[in-house]
Amino acid sequence: MFGDAAALADAAAEAVVVALAASLATLGRASLALSGGRTPVATYRKLASEQLRSRVDWSHARIFFADERAVPPGDATSNFRLARETLIDPLGIPPRNVHRMKGEYPDLEAAVEEYEAHLSEPIDALVLGVGEDGHVASLFPGSPLVGERARRVAYVLDSPKPPARRLTLTARALAEARKVLVLATGTEKAEAVARALEGDVEARELPARLVRDRDWYLDQAAAARLSARA
Repeated sequence: MFGDAAALADAAAEAVVVALAASLATLGRASLALSGGRTPVATYRKLASEQLRSRVDWSHARIFFADERAVPPGDATSNFRLARETLIDPLGIPPRNVHRMKGEYPDLEAAVEEYEAHLSEPIDALVLGVGEDGHVASLFPGSPLVGERARRVAYVLDSPKPPARRLTLTARALAEARKVLVLATGTEKAEAVARALEGDVEARELPARLVRDRDWYLDQAAAARLSARA
């Protein structure tokens, strides 16, 4: 648990740098998958800061996405646009290294097949947020995709949050990722965090349970309902 969102972002960015640098040192390449939403933005900006940017050879880092809305890449709600403005462009990551989900495709199955072809290996570092309803990526409560173990990518046609059409990593991709950082800030996330980490609830009802045993980064407000706080 961290005192505030800024301290959380500092720690999360440091963890991403360590994970990517380790992969680059051993494999000569690294992969980072990004989520949208408000919470990860400070972490992305920290990664692009003068303090941290030189610790990763970003020319050999591949960028992926946890999910995407079915909108063009320039749309204000696009996760790609958010990542481009806060991380990709500031770091000067080559376009060839950035694998965005093609949410604008009319045929989302074609977009799934295209994206899955890029995911032949586990992701080195995956950044996730948590919704107030306990969703992660675009895996929402009640979604059968929380049990998906064959495909790494899937499309969603009935998201309870607009837009209804989306692309998302599946439970398989989340489970395979070498490092998963789950970020949550604010009192509005406290109930979902407590249910995910301490509740007796199935992943089908609360998808954040899928990453219960990964690395959670919480500010004091998001951790407020946990029974034992550090």
